[in-house]
Amino acid sequence: MFFHFGVNTFTDSERGSGHESPSIFNPERLNASQWMDAAQSAGAQLVILTVKHHDGFCLWPSAYTNFSVASSSWRGGKGDVVAEFVAAARERGLDVGFYLSPWDLHESCYGDTLLYNEFYLAQLRELLTGYGPISEVWLDGAKSPTAVNMSYDFELWFDTIHQLQPGANIFSDAGPDIRWVGNEYGEAGQPCWAMANRSSITIGRSDGQYLMSGESAGTDWLPPECDISIRPGWFWHRNEAPKSLEQLLDVFYKSSARNCLLLLNVPPNSSGLIDESDFQTLERFSSAIDSIFSVNLAANPLSVTASSVRSSSFGPKQILDERMETFWAPMQGESTGWIELDLGKVSKFNALEIREPVNMGQRVMEYHVEAWDSELGWYLVSNGSTIGYRKVDRLEEDQVCAARLVRLLIDTSRGDPLICFFGLYFDMYNLRHLSSI
Repeated sequence: MFFHFGVNTFTDSERGSGHESPSIFNPERLNASQWMDAAQSAGAQLVILTVKHHDGFCLWPSAYTNFSVASSSWRGGKGDVVAEFVAAARERGLDVGFYLSPWDLHESCYGDTLLYNEFYLAQLRELLTGYGPISEVWLDGAKSPTAVNMSYDFELWFDTIHQLQPGANIFSDAGPDIRWVGNEYGEAGQPCWAMANRSSITIGRSDGQYLMSGESAGTDWLPPECDISIRPGWFWHRNEAPKSLEQLLDVFYKSSARNCLLLLNVPPNSSGLIDESDFQTLERFSSAIDSIFSVNLAANPLSVTASSVRSSSFGPKQILDERMETFWAPMQGESTGWIELDLGKVSKFNALEIREPVNMGQRVMEYHVEAWDSELGWYLVSNGSTIGYRKVDRLEEDQVCAARLVRLLIDTSRGDPLICFFGLYFDMYNLRHLSSI
């Protein structure tokens, strides 16, 4: 979960000028524990704070600027949002990440390549040495076309992050650990490869379609992350409302369900709390996801067979648990194959999930799923390109498949296909009328 918070929260803007008075920052009821309540209600495992946005205002008392919480009215200038954020997250067992914007509209040294890169590096060191273990450092190349032109020393920054926080993943258009998905509406491509070529990506001037899809022959492992806000804007605005449950479920099926991680922004309001409407929406969203995936109709089939099996350790029954360490593998050298499940009875489903053991690489290039009908024979239920860590196919609205026999067919694969999980689910939220079933 992302938390965009800063002077923009108090000026009703999305992009500050860098010349705001620090005194306007005064979230009198700020409660980072309540933010973590929201994160946990949505099932988040990692929380990322915008410690500095493009305006340059710092949510910690940085020694390198006078544009920070130390010059604000909040807590009498003695507060530290970053410290409270980190403490609240650690208390709940949540991993912590920081977004430190490279573009800075406040600092006078911005535009001087040497001085600003040193300034940014100094602030990175403050953040990465003063707040304990950090799991993700999030940065981008976003800036106005009219902004002062200067070069960022990304490789030096990346090296410093890995030196100071060796367990941290670095997010940017080009990784080096996690790549941007190429848009801010929460949609991964089809196909969606975890691989890409870092040398083909320029931070801040990237090909969005390339980032969405990746590349099957990519030389770098750069799994994508989808960022989107629960509201129209990234910062809280009184006149905006959160997305509907239907919209958020659509985002889920286009991000988390396409070999991608969803980074959902939920901005605290000017009092320093997550708005109640956002909180309730998160709870409904989490409840819906839990409801959809609580019952796997393929968990206890009467039988599971396959086109071939490499050995007893890699049999088709290995796809019945969610562990990445257990998987089906066909005979060595076979790039196609199938797995068939006899569910034991006719079951109704409208969503199916497939996973590859990505610790062994992402392999499947094309697949399709069929079901058996006594009159039609085998008929197509769904088809797709890549699978990766997790692929969930949702049938068309109001379409429900009723079948006893279901099979997954791997049509094309980079090397031997490996499948570690297959599940069937009933998504009631994808039905306009329950009577349609």
